[in-house]
Amino acid sequence: MASEDVKRSESAVTTIVNLAEEAKFAKEGVQAPSHAFLSICKSLFAGGVAGGVSRSAVAPLERLKILLQVQNPHGIKYNGTIQGLKYIWKTEGFRGMFKGNGTNCARIIPNSAVKFFSYEEASKGILYLYRQQSGNEDAQLTPLLRLGAGACAGIIAMSATYPMDMVRGRLTVQTEMSPRHYRGIFHALTTVLREEGPRALYKGWLPSVIGVVPYVGLNFAVYESLKDWLIKIRPFGLVEDSELGVTTKLACGAAAGTVGQTVAYPLDVIRRRMQMAGWKDAASVVTGDGNSKAPLEYTGMVDAFRKTVRYEGFGALYKGLVPNSVKVVPSIAIAFVTYELVKDVLGVELRISD
Repeated sequence: MASEDVKRSESAVTTIVNLAEEAKFAKEGVQAPSHAFLSICKSLFAGGVAGGVSRSAVAPLERLKILLQVQNPHGIKYNGTIQGLKYIWKTEGFRGMFKGNGTNCARIIPNSAVKFFSYEEASKGILYLYRQQSGNEDAQLTPLLRLGAGACAGIIAMSATYPMDMVRGRLTVQTEMSPRHYRGIFHALTTVLREEGPRALYKGWLPSVIGVVPYVGLNFAVYESLKDWLIKIRPFGLVEDSELGVTTKLACGAAAGTVGQTVAYPLDVIRRRMQMAGWKDAASVVTGDGNSKAPLEYTGMVDAFRKTVRYEGFGALYKGLVPNSVKVVPSIAIAFVTYELVKDVLGVELRISD
């Protein structure tokens, strides 16, 4: 009898243990998707906030850059950064300084959200494959692998929001004297669709894809690699407790933005000019009231490069570089730091390789 009692007791204990384990697994099974979904939402939110804050902070410089990119040398209105900003303020006032920023934020917020999230996910996937291939479970991402992850993130984010970028360019360059006014994002989208067709929303997409690889790729690669190098070397007492301060992170972001935009800038100019092509009122909007010797129609990216250099010289590929440099350096720096700060506040771990 004692033996049977012991067996029954053991059986009861085993049953209780099994039920407890099943309950644990069931609980984990319910929580895991919820946790993953919450983490994704936090990552997307942090990226969106970073994009909106950073772009709004430099909106006047962003508009001036586009105006310089598309204006023709035979009808110059904007001659340099200071003069250009003064001219916009004088002719269009405060609202003119931020014209197109609403559309830009409507584009950049989802773009930035998708870009940062895609970078994290691409980094995780690339790191996993790299560790499997190398057989080293402690391996970390190299600068080249970070470049690849950043390029993937840039292509995905840019392609997803490109129509918004296209209409944003047109909203940005029109002035009070323009013969046609796009009244807003929706009106611009529907007008382009009606008058030029769906393909017009992706004009300039190819140079954008080619340009986004070095631009976004180098941004992430330089920023993350600089951070890792500073934490490892610990120069000038910049690192405390394996963490970088906000000022140091801003400097890393500024360096990343400088490298990326310098390499990719000519492609950005060509993209913007291709976006103007097909707009029947573009000549009077961007080329000195139609007094242009340079044609606005391009058969493709190569043709746009050829005509721009032929009619305006090689320097035309860097029109607007100065205000863009002044804009990009703080913009990229603010974006990276805002992203990390928002994620810290939301309690999401940023480091990919940990």
